[in-house]
Amino acid sequence: MANYQTCKKCGAPLGGDDIAIFRKLVNRMAEEFFCIDCLADYFDCPREEIEKRIRWYRESGECTLFR
Repeated sequence: MANYQTCKKCGAPLGGDDIAIFRKLVNRMAEEFFCIDCLADYFDCPREEIEKRIRWYRESGECTLFR
């Protein structure tokens, strides 16, 4: 069953950016998601890197996940 409410790792509430960046970077067809903090841990990078990518995708206007 799809879970669009909470992070599958830590249980934190999810927002639209959490879901969009997980689908963009991990699995376009995902039905369970990591929050931005857990996604940063997954990729072993700082949270700021994930946030920078979100801003870039949103500003580029080319990714339908960030409209």
